[in-house]
Amino acid sequence: MPVSLIQSFDSFIEYLQFEKRYSSNTIISYRTDLSDFFDFINANFDDVELKYINHNFIRSWLASLKGKGLGAKSIKRKISSLKSFFKYQLKIESIEVSPMSKVISPKVGKRLPVFVKESETKNLIELLNSANEDWKTLNAKILISVFYATGMRLSELIGLKENQVDFGRSQIKVLGKGSKERVIPVSKGILHIIKEYQQLKTKEFEKTDDTLLVTEKGKKLYPKYAYLLVNKYLSESSTLEKKSPHILRHTFATHLMNNGADLNAVKELLGHSSLASTQVYTHNTIEKLKNVHKKAHPKS
Repeated sequence: MPVSLIQSFDSFIEYLQFEKRYSSNTIISYRTDLSDFFDFINANFDDVELKYINHNFIRSWLASLKGKGLGAKSIKRKISSLKSFFKYQLKIESIEVSPMSKVISPKVGKRLPVFVKESETKNLIELLNSANEDWKTLNAKILISVFYATGMRLSELIGLKENQVDFGRSQIKVLGKGSKERVIPVSKGILHIIKEYQQLKTKEFEKTDDTLLVTEKGKKLYPKYAYLLVNKYLSESSTLEKKSPHILRHTFATHLMNNGADLNAVKELLGHSSLASTQVYTHNTIEKLKNVHKKAHPKS
């Protein structure tokens, strides 16, 4: 790959990391998508400079992705990554025209968020309360309880510091995407679970860092650990096919909407930058209303 392309790639990643302050997972996604594109360019064309890349190069790459059986959703994400890359190159005047202006993203059907039914949520809580209290069970209890009570993202919860929990004001300060801070109110019940966990952690471990959640070895909780715990308890208490921590975020939002919460309030609690991202939860509410209407209306 020409040095100029490598430099353009590196400067964009640094921009995402230090100016946009994107999470490490988001940066990995951008890095993967762009590496795929530049690997294709490098394999099929000789020493192409950035300014000579046009929409035909990109269409050839997209055709190769489709030929490999990549789905529309994945292709759309890769196009989005490339659009961001060339938008940045325009901004710093490395190019005069973006080759993405003639590239159209494939249409992807919107899937409704999967969530735990309210009846199954009760089963989940009962299961947690009846389990033997080893450290993993304590972690499962606090993870699932706080996920469902706050709608936090996985990265936000496992990165939560002890000083972000304000017991006096019954709230948690969350550092979200792009280092944007938001405040989520929490109940006394959740604060009690957190306080109890902190006290047990102090007794169990001589020294830990300021991260709230730790493994049974006293180390900071990591995504796979949290995923496996949540998956285990959702498998035992619900009929869902997908059982990831993100399901509990969907559950938080859906239950709020189903019980009459304001859409803008839910947006703020979730930390969405756009209302469009939150509106997907109204579809589940509409479906619920349709079912109520069908069962209750004499002419339905």
